[in-house]
Amino acid sequence: MTKHKNIAGIDEVGRGCLAGPVVSAAVIFKDNINLKLLKDSKKIPFKKRVDIAEHIKLNSYYAVGTASVEEIFSLNILQASLLSMKRAIQKLSVKPKLLLIDGNRAPKGIQNYKTIINGDEKIKVISAASIIAKVFRDKLMIKLSEKFSNYAWDRNFGYGTKAHLEGLKNFGVTAHHRKGFKPVHKMLSR
Repeated sequence: MTKHKNIAGIDEVGRGCLAGPVVSAAVIFKDNINLKLLKDSKKIPFKKRVDIAEHIKLNSYYAVGTASVEEIFSLNILQASLLSMKRAIQKLSVKPKLLLIDGNRAPKGIQNYKTIINGDEKIKVISAASIIAKVFRDKLMIKLSEKFSNYAWDRNFGYGTKAHLEGLKNFGVTAHHRKGFKPVHKMLSR
């Protein structure tokens, strides 16, 4: 583990979704990671992202942290995102010397970190964290869509697409919806 000097990349996904948890990942590379595969998760097609996530898992130490829909409602989305990051960091089996965090905020109580705006585009270890977090969350939403097929979560992963908003209008709010988010809140206020 000499090349990557025990540096962890941290990123979260799902902040803008109307349903499901916010998910973060923390990743520390092992020496045989293929850096050429890594870029911002939003720029990689789903199937390829799943394959790359498997490569990352085999060639790194990683952990995933989540914050629930209830925590998002009680804390707010920013604080819930930071909580999910902190949970991912705490679950790492190898303790990093430095944390590189995507964005401009860091969870309270952590040390030896640097925040990097657009870090998922600039720093490979943060890109890896974004891929792990996105694949984890996407698979979770696909699984939920088996039970809640009226919202197209298998395609929109909980984002406020036309199909999702139609589902909300026609079938109402589920326990997996973020009740404080405007389109969902509007449904509840009728």
